[in-house]
Amino acid sequence: MSQLHTILRQYFGYENFRGPQQAIIEHVVGGGDALVLMPTGGGKSLCYQIPAIARQQNGLGISIVISPLIALMHDQVGALDEAGVNAAFLNSTLTFAQANQTEQKLMRGEITLLYAAPERVTNPRFLALLDALYEQRKIALFAIDEAHCVSQWGHDFRPEYRSLTLLHERYGEVPRIALTATADALTQSDIVERLQLEQAKQFVSSFDRPNIRYTIVEKKDPTQQLLRFIEREHEGDAGVVYCQSRKRVEEIAQKLCESGLDALPYHAGLDASVRQAHQDRFLRSEGVIMVATIAFGMGIDKPDVRFVAHIDMPKNIEGYYQETGRAGRDGEAANAWMCYGLQDVVNQRRMIDESPANEDFKQGLRGKLDALLGLAEANDCRRVRLLQYFGEKSEPCGNCDNCLHPPAIWDGTDAARKLLSTIYRIQQQSGMGFGAGHIMDILRGKITDKIKQHHHEIISTFGLGVAYSEAQLRAVLRQLIAIDAVSINAQAYNTLQLTSGSRAVLKGEVPIHLRASVASAVNKLEKSAASKVKAKTKVPDFLDTDGQKRFVALKAWRAEIAREHNLPAFVIFNDATLSAVASTAPTSLDDLIGISGIGEKKLQAYGEEVLRVIQRA
Repeated sequence: MSQLHTILRQYFGYENFRGPQQAIIEHVVGGGDALVLMPTGGGKSLCYQIPAIARQQNGLGISIVISPLIALMHDQVGALDEAGVNAAFLNSTLTFAQANQTEQKLMRGEITLLYAAPERVTNPRFLALLDALYEQRKIALFAIDEAHCVSQWGHDFRPEYRSLTLLHERYGEVPRIALTATADALTQSDIVERLQLEQAKQFVSSFDRPNIRYTIVEKKDPTQQLLRFIEREHEGDAGVVYCQSRKRVEEIAQKLCESGLDALPYHAGLDASVRQAHQDRFLRSEGVIMVATIAFGMGIDKPDVRFVAHIDMPKNIEGYYQETGRAGRDGEAANAWMCYGLQDVVNQRRMIDESPANEDFKQGLRGKLDALLGLAEANDCRRVRLLQYFGEKSEPCGNCDNCLHPPAIWDGTDAARKLLSTIYRIQQQSGMGFGAGHIMDILRGKITDKIKQHHHEIISTFGLGVAYSEAQLRAVLRQLIAIDAVSINAQAYNTLQLTSGSRAVLKGEVPIHLRASVASAVNKLEKSAASKVKAKTKVPDFLDTDGQKRFVALKAWRAEIAREHNLPAFVIFNDATLSAVASTAPTSLDDLIGISGIGEKKLQAYGEEVLRVIQRA
């Protein structure tokens, strides 16, 4: 057995590498730089953890892992400790004495992997330590996790990541591996440029997460829509609900709790101790729903998140993909559910227009938002559209809402032309713009106080759209905004304006084909899919009655051990490992050898206890 396979088996309990892991690890162990794009749940951490162990065994020193999150550092170091790897972190949770002790261990070569935030790595005190290690040729590797944070185009841009260029400039002989789960072509090129990885070998895995079912619905009563989705498909399951604002987070968390669900809020406005307590309970308990802004999630390793829901539309596809990717990390069936509406588009456009960035940057953000809107409005396979955004070709998946229940399509060209004509005529008559609701009221022939005030009932298009529902006209407006045939003036109360792209639609040169309302189809989908998803979120259905008893007993034992160690339960053993143990019903330590997820240290630490639990069940 090769050194790398021995490490994989001894420390992590796996027999084989997955996907491109082996090629990446061999390249980095050999001293090469690498840029790794691998989806959430694809096993990125092993791509630097195994090289760190191997290079230290080969006398090349310690490895530094740059990570943006304290919670992630704690859990990864805890998991490595459980596996028998010497790991530590340096962050603000340590006292001065604790940090000093860790630094001394670092200099004595007693640490294999050290986790630190970019601010820590680039401060003068830490650089002095690195200088001393480098002079002694004792730095084996720099691993830059969540590398999209370095890019202005990335969805979690962090300016402090830009300073990491000094690693290459200062320690040029030390190999570097940069890793991320999400980066389109623009973000990838920015990562390469900012981290000076022009000579690095790039490893791009498939972005497909086939176990995730994508569903996107029109926003009507979002809170009730969310509740129906959870109650029909995910009763008792762990999940994440993303909201645009802190106020929205608080409201939704309260509504879920009032409905009998175990929900917690998480946003940057909460006290740090409250955020940490909520995150710990989410990671360490079962069936907790975290309602959060995007402040929550990056680096969350909880494998049994069964759904991710967006109550508001994200900013771009990278953010959407990264956030939905937190569901189903264990490979079991999971759902990505989102509801969106015209107001989401208006709000996102306004935030872009009002930002202090230069116009070129704003235009890039608009393009990313338009791509997400295109995904939401798509009539064809969601997965094909999603993967296409990342430059990957695929076939219809048969596991998204559009594949399972193809939407009816209607021709909205006439409605689009009438909407554009109304906007044009109002601007001509009043010399000013108006919002979407007022435009639709005119077209549908509604007499409101505002219409009477401005004498808009005499507009020639007044009442010409009476045959269209408000929902249909909103869908048309979303499409017009998506193809840049209508713009939103955030400086003038979100009024609608024509653009250079309006002319082609007015002339009938650009057809507008839209999906009919899919509310009823989605309800059918939720009902038909519920049993399939639920079956995979509870006790594994492949186990017989005795096996299910063993599984339940093992989970209870694992929860106790996790509490004692102050670690998430999956760090001790994941569900797949418990399922395998419950299925095989081992009677000796030899029987446990070879079960995926049980390495040498875990066999030594927990083997006898696992056997006792099995015998009592």
